[in-house]
Amino acid sequence: MRAQLPAVLAQLPAKIAELLTAHRANLRARTYPTTALNPPTAQREVIPVTRPDGARLRVHAYGPAGAPTIVLVHGWTCAIEYWNPQINAFAGNYRVVAYDQRGHGESERGTAPLTMDLLADDLAAVLDAAVPAGEKAVLVGHSLGGMTLQAWAARNPGEVTRRAHAVLLTNTAPHGLVDTTTVVPFFNRPMRFKRTGVSLPLAVGKVGLGTPIVFPPVRPVRWLFARQVMCLACDSDRVDFGMAIVRSCPAAVRAEFGKLLAVMDLGEAARNLVVPTTVLAGSFDDLTPPVHSELIAEMLESVGSLDRYAVFETGHLGNVEMFERFNDELARVLDSVHSRRAEAVG
Repeated sequence: MRAQLPAVLAQLPAKIAELLTAHRANLRARTYPTTALNPPTAQREVIPVTRPDGARLRVHAYGPAGAPTIVLVHGWTCAIEYWNPQINAFAGNYRVVAYDQRGHGESERGTAPLTMDLLADDLAAVLDAAVPAGEKAVLVGHSLGGMTLQAWAARNPGEVTRRAHAVLLTNTAPHGLVDTTTVVPFFNRPMRFKRTGVSLPLAVGKVGLGTPIVFPPVRPVRWLFARQVMCLACDSDRVDFGMAIVRSCPAAVRAEFGKLLAVMDLGEAARNLVVPTTVLAGSFDDLTPPVHSELIAEMLESVGSLDRYAVFETGHLGNVEMFERFNDELARVLDSVHSRRAEAVG
């Protein structure tokens, strides 16, 4: 027995990692009475994408081959399954492509230093692999996904009109997250004695975003998640779904990407989105308050590509909290693309 102990101990880290991987997959695969949140039943294609640093990305395409393409880019601590309400709504008539950002879901982290340019290049590789040659897609980005789209457009300005019919950005930002976030109590909130409130120091913001926090499924944490990340008006299914997706992200990945977000500065990259672009914000979004979306909308308006700007009564997970209204907005974008193509042919 003693002779076997070293071998058992040597296998322990791998066994723990295996159990954690299975647990995270189970969190993403949960089902809910609200069926829109459940795993998609549409036909699925697995698209292999491997990056130069060896990172293998999980990329799925749902729906009929040959149908118009939608590409969904998720945010910080999320995964493909975050988009279940959209995949379930649109995969009947569209080819819906979604992928795990590196380190998230089942995508590997790889060895390259983490930068917004790296994430932009990952997106470019997904578009190359998943969107048929000569075709365009409607590109949708939430939070970090919206930042990835901005970075991709700045890095590949000539590709924007070649790859995209239209863009939809939701709950995202161009820069200055630490300067404006209200997710940390008391900071960056107006006060009676100081209109701008007490600024959150960058060092504190970097520590807060870059700490490998865990989210135990206990009532106080669930309430705090609903209050600070979503909004208290959300029903229990949507809160449970959002929290399960976020909990499925490894704490170390959450911390590494949080540090990137703390210093992220895309400047005026959004000006490169020269196709019709819709920008959505959440009035209760503490992570990316509407001021960020307003900045993006102003940039787009200056180059003539702002299609629509709207603020929903949601927190940060707008396409989950009010998925019905978000889906209506995405359907409007898709219909406008179809109308423009019909006019061009006519």
